[in-house]
Amino acid sequence: MALYATFAGCGLIIALLGTRMAGYADTIADRTRFGEALVGSVLLGAGTSIAGIVTSTSTAASGAADLAITNALGGIAAQTMFLALADVAYRKVNLEHAAASAVNLGQATVLLILITLPIMAWTAPPFAIFAVNPVTPVLIGAYFIGLYNAHKIHRKPMWLPRSTSATRHEDDDQSQDHRSLWLIGSLFGILIIVVGISGWVVGLVGIELSERLGISQGVVGALGTAVVTSLPELVTTIAAVRRGALQLAIGGIIGGNMFDALFIASSDIAYRDGSIYHAISQRSVFWMALVLLMTAVLLIGLLRRQKHGPAGIGWESVLLIILWCGGATLQVFLG
Repeated sequence: MALYATFAGCGLIIALLGTRMAGYADTIADRTRFGEALVGSVLLGAGTSIAGIVTSTSTAASGAADLAITNALGGIAAQTMFLALADVAYRKVNLEHAAASAVNLGQATVLLILITLPIMAWTAPPFAIFAVNPVTPVLIGAYFIGLYNAHKIHRKPMWLPRSTSATRHEDDDQSQDHRSLWLIGSLFGILIIVVGISGWVVGLVGIELSERLGISQGVVGALGTAVVTSLPELVTTIAAVRRGALQLAIGGIIGGNMFDALFIASSDIAYRDGSIYHAISQRSVFWMALVLLMTAVLLIGLLRRQKHGPAGIGWESVLLIILWCGGATLQVFLG
């Protein structure tokens, strides 16, 4: 009983602090002029993902390879589905239509690359240098190149979305928080530390629950620890949508997903029994494929920018919910 209470308590802490993080990130975006999409991807995305990376790294260091990887991939899948829930919360028009951003398009494409690399490592012959697969530094390098390209797209976009009456621009939303940028940044940093500690505890509890209940690490990682450590993304996305910071909301999810791909790299470094890519099961590879499919659907939605669809949301949002629920159900039945 104490394990369940600890698991739920950490989830509550992560969720509550995540709401505050959205407000601080929005203010930082306005003050620095870096743009909601870019700040959302770097600051909000990485900040809300700190619990997940601590969970994946700590569990990988304990030898739980499948739990570490499925925690990362299950988090990306859940967070992508959260955009569909945010679309439900934004009733004016399809969220992907209103929050048009070339930066988000670029980062979604980079995410496809980041998830393809681990699949290539899994299919290649097992090889490691000091127990680290050569794909791991490539994955890290690709992430930073992706961030650099996102910055270049923000500064000098070569593609511009067509503006409509329903399109929300960054200047349409200005934060009313007049505290100093230094103070807001410090508060944001404190929240990251607390959320990170909570993520470490979630990882420990996840391993224990897997052993006690006899549930595979893949199920616990993808549907247990991943969902709990992804709660900041859910609450910050909904909070950002309600504030009208739509590009921040989508940028936070896509940027968080890019950062979550680094969980795989940190897990490989922490896993000391060789390349983690060759220690995982097909369940982890299934989640890699599902993430690729969901990201491709989201990318099409961002490009198509449908105004209205079923129940006032876009068709891509409907598909994202179906894909996540279908994948989760399949994994549960497979045990």
